[in-house]
Amino acid sequence: MDLSHLLSDLWIISFIGLQVAAVMLTTTHLVLSNRDVPSTVGWTGLVLLTPLVGVALYWVFGINRIKRKAHRLRPETSIQSDEASVRAEQRAHRLLERRFPRLIPLGHLGDELTLSVLEAGNRLTPLVNGDAAYPEMLAAIDAAQRSVALSTYIFDNDVAGQRFIAALQRAHQRGVQVRVLIDGVGQWYSRPHTPKVLRQFGIPTGVFLESALPIRNPYVNLRNHRKILVVDGRLGFTGGLNLREGCLLERNPPHPVQDLHFKVEGPVVRGLVDAFGLDWAFTTGERLGCDAWYPVLEPVGDSIARCVPDGPDEDFDVLRRLILGALGHAQRRVRIVTPYFLPDQTLITALNVIAMSGVEVQILVPQRNNLRFVQWAAEAQAEQILEGRSRIFVTPPPFDHSKLMLVDDAWCFVGSANWDPRSLRLNFELNIECYDSALAQQLNALIDEKLASAIEIRADDMRARTLPIRLRDGFARLLTPYL
Repeated sequence: MDLSHLLSDLWIISFIGLQVAAVMLTTTHLVLSNRDVPSTVGWTGLVLLTPLVGVALYWVFGINRIKRKAHRLRPETSIQSDEASVRAEQRAHRLLERRFPRLIPLGHLGDELTLSVLEAGNRLTPLVNGDAAYPEMLAAIDAAQRSVALSTYIFDNDVAGQRFIAALQRAHQRGVQVRVLIDGVGQWYSRPHTPKVLRQFGIPTGVFLESALPIRNPYVNLRNHRKILVVDGRLGFTGGLNLREGCLLERNPPHPVQDLHFKVEGPVVRGLVDAFGLDWAFTTGERLGCDAWYPVLEPVGDSIARCVPDGPDEDFDVLRRLILGALGHAQRRVRIVTPYFLPDQTLITALNVIAMSGVEVQILVPQRNNLRFVQWAAEAQAEQILEGRSRIFVTPPPFDHSKLMLVDDAWCFVGSANWDPRSLRLNFELNIECYDSALAQQLNALIDEKLASAIEIRADDMRARTLPIRLRDGFARLLTPYL
C-alpha cells in the first residue's frame, strides 16, 4: 500500500471517528439538557439519521445559549425593600380577594412562576394600530425629562421609524438619557439599518444577539421580541406593535398590519424597566440605575397587574404555564386573539378539556397569514381543536397582529407573545397579566368588532381539504417546534 492510499484510509477513519464522536456528544447533550420529550426525540432522530446535517442544525438552532443571571444584571435600585414588597403584595391580594375571589389561586400561581408580586393601582389603556399608538408614544418621548428606554423587534427606517428617530434625537439633544435596543434579526427588515442611523446621532443603541449573517430570517431563533417604551421610568407602552409604516393603516400602506398596544401607568411600569434593564445590561454591559430610571411610582388606576417576562433563560416556560393556569380557572368564556396559533399538545388538550366542560372558547386568527408555513401548520392542527369544541374564527385582511387572551371577563393577558413554540419557548417576550373588569370590557368590545367580519371555521371545512393540501399541511406541522 503506497503512502497516498494510507493517508486516504487514515483520513476516512478519522472522519468517521469524528462523526461518531460528534453524534455521541450531541446525543448526550440532548438527553441531559432538553426538557421537552417530543423535541428531544425529533432532534435525536435527525442527528442519528443524518449525522452531518443533524449535528450542525442542532448546535446552531437547537440549543439555548442564553445563560444569564437576572439578579447579577439587574440594578439594585429596581428591587424594592422586602418590607415594601410584602406590603405591595398584601395590598394587591386583598384587592384580588375582594374583587375576584375565585382567581386568588391564579394570582398565587403567578407569584410562584414570576417570583414577583402583583401590583395594585395601575391603568392600561388600549391603543389600536399605529394610528392611535404612535402619536401617544412620540408625545411621551417629546415630553421626556430624564430618560427614555425603547426596545423593539422591528424598527424600520421608513416614514414611521423616521418619526421615532427624530423624536429620540430631540430627546438626546436636550440631555435626556436615551437607550435603544433592537433585535439582531429584526434590524435587517429595512435599509439603512436603524441602529446605524441612531448611532450616527450619538444615541446609545444596542443590538440584541446580533447575527453574524446578514440575513432577515423569520425562523432564526432566540430573538428579543419584546416591545417596550418607558419614559422617565413612569409612563410605559407595550404590546404587539413594531415600529413600521405598515401599522399606520390611515396611510394605506402596501402591507397593512392591524395591531394593539397599551399605555401603561402605575407601579407595574417598574416591571417594564426591569425587563429592559436586564436586556440592556446583557447586550451592552451597562446597568441602568438611579431615579431617572427608577422613580417612586404612585397608584393611578384600579388594575391589579404584573409584568410577566419569558425567555430561554431563568424565565423559561413562564408564559405557557401561566396560560395553562388561567385556562384551568376559566368557568364561562375564554377568548384568544393571536396571529400565530400553534399550541403544543398540552395546550390543545387544555383547550379541549375546558371547551368540552362547557366553557366557551373563541380563537381568532388571520384568514391570510404572513408566514405560509405557519398557516399550513395551523390548519393541520385546527381539526383536533375544533373536534374538542373550541371555536375558530378567521378575520379578513388586513393581517391582524394583535395578541390578547381574556378569561371570564376578568383576567386579561396582553403583550408581545404569540401562541406558538417560538414565543413560548425560544423568544424573549413580555406580557402583562391584569385583573380588571373594565379593561376586559374594553377588550371584549374590540374582539366583538373583529368577530363582526370574521368567518367561523368548522371541522368539516378542515376535513374537506384535498389530499395534497392535507399532506402539505401535515408536513408543515412536523416543523411546528421550529417555526
